[in-house]
Formats: sequence, structure tokens, C-alpha cells
Amino acid sequence: MNANNGEERIVHEVALVLPKRTRKEEEEEEDCVEVLVTELKKRGMVVDRDVGLADEFLKVACLVVPRIRQVAAPLETLESAAAELHIRKPTRLGMDLPFEVQGSEAFIQQPDGSLFSWFERFRCYQHLLYGIVNCYGHDVTLKLDGRELCWAPEESLVRKLESEGVIKQMFPLHDELKRKELLRTWALNWWNFTNQPIDKIYSYFGAKIGVYFSFLGMYTQWLLFPALLGFIVQMVNFGSLQYLVLPSFFVITTLWAALFLQFWKRKNAALLARWQINCLVGPSQGYRFLGMEWSSLPFPKELTKNLGNEKFKEKEPYQRYEWFAYRKRFSNDVFVIISIICFQLPFELAYAHTYEMITSNIIKFVLTAVYLLIIQYLTRLGGKVAVKLINREINESVEYRANSLIYKVFGLYFMQTYIGIFYHVLLHRNFTTLRQVLLLRLIISQVFWTFMDGSLSYLKYSYRKFRARKKKRSEGGPSTGKIQIASRVEKEYLKPTYSASIGVELEDGLFDDSLKLALQFGMIMMFACAFPLAFSLAAVSNIMDIRTTALKLLVTLQRPSPRAAATIGAWLNIWQFLVVMSICTNSALLVCLYDKEGKWKMEPGLAAILILEHVLLLLKFGLSRLVPEEPAWVRANRVKNVTQAQDVYSKQLLRSSSSEFASMVKPEQEQQKED
Repeated sequence: MNANNGEERIVHEVALVLPKRTRKEEEEEEDCVEVLVTELKKRGMVVDRDVGLADEFLKVACLVVPRIRQVAAPLETLESAAAELHIRKPTRLGMDLPFEVQGSEAFIQQPDGSLFSWFERFRCYQHLLYGIVNCYGHDVTLKLDGRELCWAPEESLVRKLESEGVIKQMFPLHDELKRKELLRTWALNWWNFTNQPIDKIYSYFGAKIGVYFSFLGMYTQWLLFPALLGFIVQMVNFGSLQYLVLPSFFVITTLWAALFLQFWKRKNAALLARWQINCLVGPSQGYRFLGMEWSSLPFPKELTKNLGNEKFKEKEPYQRYEWFAYRKRFSNDVFVIISIICFQLPFELAYAHTYEMITSNIIKFVLTAVYLLIIQYLTRLGGKVAVKLINREINESVEYRANSLIYKVFGLYFMQTYIGIFYHVLLHRNFTTLRQVLLLRLIISQVFWTFMDGSLSYLKYSYRKFRARKKKRSEGGPSTGKIQIASRVEKEYLKPTYSASIGVELEDGLFDDSLKLALQFGMIMMFACAFPLAFSLAAVSNIMDIRTTALKLLVTLQRPSPRAAATIGAWLNIWQFLVVMSICTNSALLVCLYDKEGKWKMEPGLAAILILEHVLLLLKFGLSRLVPEEPAWVRANRVKNVTQAQDVYSKQLLRSSSSEFASMVKPEQEQQKED
């Protein structure tokens, strides 16, 4: 596929991992690997084979990418798969329609010029691979290293080979040209600080990762103002005006946080409009399934038993199903809250009390490090319990289940992160100790997460390479000298996946990155009056985090599988919650600052703080109404698209109605003529 005088190249985007065969079957038509390669080529895919130290790899491609234009040109294979999947895409008419091969020119292209996004291409690859079935009408015998496998009619070949352990893994491959370009313009481009090639990130990794880095970049940019202000407040001695400076800093940071979240919604809407992603807010779960097939809905048996098709049209089954789902989620949430109060709260208070009793700073540092290690294990255990609870819930999609996991796990982290700090504030009123705790938490957490992001993945990769070399040497390889891994696809296979530390089946690695960012935001916001310098530390940390996370995705990890989410989802609600909590906690800090004797009298200063808290709460919720969530041009485009769609449907309906009316009138006129 080297057209245009060799200016085009084949891009392998998916790889299948197979065990290295000890001997080749005498008849190739019975060799399961040869059968798989043949069937893949029949589906129109380009297959290349690569032999590694311990495994064999099939690299699959459906795209031809011009080296000069850097624009993806889909072949008919992907177009046919998209049509079979009925992938809905935006058209030039302003409507989202199921993709059709014949009308492919009417569909809007991606920002990089390709017809399909990375998420859509990966769906097509999965459909093509798992859609290979036995169409011969009889059992087919497959062989591998002396083993015989029976491939039944209408059975998926890839699923059969996966169940038999022949296919170890299917994973996406990096595109070397695009990866190196992103390394140059993004991961290694430290001079741009918060500026990132978001469109290229979206095209390469998908919408979810693109939206996350856009959020991280905007958050870091907005963080520069309170970071500078916090540095001044912390370092400059204002003397008697200090009692006015801290409340002013508290008001400014609260308004800053409320405005940031509101303007992020606007930017998110602009991104989705630019990427041609239609992300409408769907109705609640109790009503969203009205357009689905009844057989695909997770109705409880006790609700669907003895109910006919006519019964389903009544509102009672809907309501019973809706409240049944809510009751399950509510009972799980109550169980998580009670577990946190009964088990985690005493542990956190014991740590906080021990920390207060210790006088040596070195011992305090060691105690905090040991505490963080123990709490990581306990949190992972709580996350496994949360996943089991979520599996009992009734959620309509993976994203809904992932959001449920986020809420439950964040409750665990919220307790472990902040309860000890609340202990120092409310019980001891020791601002010096509070600042030490915040500084230790920020520094240790940053060091811990940096180690987890970079070092741990690299150590896993190095260990897997060591095992592969050791296995090759034990199988008769050279006893001396270093065994090199020459295959690029094998190197990618040995890299760790971008997975979450909790709930791997529901979330990817963005769960940990988003959790780290939310905990940092809560730390700097809820204790802004006690430690304004935390904003400066957070800004420096985020500037480094943009580059280190980019390097992690491009160098030390496998290319992540794309996710459909086009917003930060449940994390936005958590950030909104943290803003409200920061208003309450900073008001309590100001009370402790003014009421040093702890008499809690309603003096003018304390009354002013109480009034200030209520005013800020009103402003926070008022700004969400005053600042539109969408830019005007996004709303105008949506209205234009809806109007165009209505016009097209109206004309089509008018033509069909006219033809039907003419077909009804014509026989009557002929009958009148005969009479």
C-alpha cells in the first residue's frame, strides 16, 4: 500500500499477542494462527507478523496515512465496519446520522482531517476482529502445538482463541510519527508551561484524555493568580492589617474557584463543539431507557414477572423500577458512610492525636510517611468493596458505574485526607501545627504521586523485560551477552497499561490523576486562610505534572484504549462540593483566628464572618446562573443545526405525505372516470 511514489505508509493501530509456537503445523489450513491471519485479510485488514523473544504478534492496520499531509485516509474496511455499527456522526446538514458508506462525503471530518476519531476507529477494530465467525456451517478443527480446538458454527474466532489462551491480549499500538511529534510539541516542550496541543492530544488519545489535559491546563493557568497572591500574603508581614488580609484572601479565592468552574463549563462546551461531539445531558435513569429495547434493560425479575406488553406502557412499572434502582444505590451509599464512620474515622483520629503528641519533626515526618503507606492499602481494600457494591447496583452504562465508584472512593479519600486536619483546627486551634501538616501533606503527596506516575511504571517495564530475557535464555538462547528486544511491538506489550489503582474494570488511569488533582484542590481551598502559600506549591506541582503525565503516556505506558466520556463527569460535582466545603472551613478558621480564647461569643467580628459565609454561598450559586455554561457561538450553532434538521425532516415528511396522498387520490379519480 505504497501509493504516491512511496509517500504513504501503513499504520498498525492494534496488535494481537500470541504464544510463540514450538512447531508449525503441517497443514496450514488447520493452523489456528494461519486461519486467523487468513480471516483477518478476508475482512480487508492489513496484517503483519512480528516474532519477539517470548511471544508472537499480529499487527493489524486499516489505515493509510500520507507522510506529508499527516491526514488519515480511511479505507472501505473501516467505513463498512462503521456502517455495520450504525455509528452516529455529525453531517454537514447539522444532524447526527448513522454512518453510510455511500454518503461518507456528507459527514464532517475530525480536526486532524480524518473521517473517524480514535474512539470510533478502535470500536471498528473491535467489531472487525470479534466479528470473525465460522460461516462454513460445520465445526472446524484448529491446531496449535499439537492441541486441537473445535471452532463451532457462528462462533467468534477471536473469542474462541482468547478463551483457549491462544490470544493473550489485544492492545492499541502507538503511531511512532505522531508519538514523536507529541513528545516534541507537548511532553518535552517545557517553555510553553500550560499551553498544550489539545487537538492533537484528542486525535491521538481520544476525548476523555483530551478533556482532562485541557482541564488541567486551564486550572493551572487560573491558579497562577491566587498563587502569586498567596505568596504575597504568606511572605509579607501586614501587621495589624493581617486580620483584614486573610478574610480578603478568602473571599478572592472563593470567587476565583466559582468563576473557574463556571468558565470551565464554557470551555468544555467549546471543545465538544470544535471536536463535533454531541454531548447532550440525558434524562434520569428512570426515563432514559424509554427508547431502548426492553430485552436489554436490567429490570428486576420481581418487577417484570407477569407483565405483558400493554402493562409496560403504564407508569407503575416505570416508577417501581426507578425507585428500586435508587433504593439499591442509596443502601450502598449508606453502607459506605457507616463503614467510614465506624472504621476509618477512629484510625484517622488516632493518627492525628499521635501526631499532636510527638515533639520531634523527624518522627512526625516518618509517622506521616508510614501513615500514607498504610492508608493506601486500606483505601485499595475499600475500593474493592465499593466495586462489589456497584456490581449490585442498576446502572445503565459503564460511565454511570464509574461515576458511582468515583463518589464512593472519594468519600474514603476525603476522610483520610482531611479529618486529621480538621482535628488540629477545631480541637487544638494550633495554626503553626496546621501549617506544618499541610506542608507535609503537599510535599509527601507530590513525591508519592510522582514516584507512582513515573518510577513505578518504569520499574514494571524493566522487570518484564528482565523476565522475557531470562525466559529466552532458559529456552536455549545465548548464555553470555545481553539479549536485546528488537521488536517495537514487543516493547510496547511489555509496558504497563494505563489502569486505575482501584476499580480497573470501570476506570482507567485518569481516575488516579483526577483524584490527585481533586485532593490537591480541596487541600488548598479548604485551608486557604491557614496556608496561602499552598496555592504557589500547587501551581508549581501542576506545571510539572502536565509534562510528567505526558511522558508517562507517551513513553512508559501502552497507548490507552479510548473512552467515550467527553467531560470530567462526576469530578466536576466533587469540585463544586469542595468549593462549598471551603467556604465553611475557612469561615471556621477565621472564627478560630478571631476567637483565640474559645469563648464563641457572637461579637461583631464573629457575626461578620457568619454573614460573610452566607453571602459567599449565595454568590457561589448565583455565579452559576449569571455566567452561561455555553459560549454564544456554540448555542447559535446548535440552534442552526436544529433548524436545519427540522427543515430537512419537514421537507421529507411533506414529500412522503404528498406521494401517499397522490396514490390514494389517483384510484378515486380513475373510478370516477369509469362511472
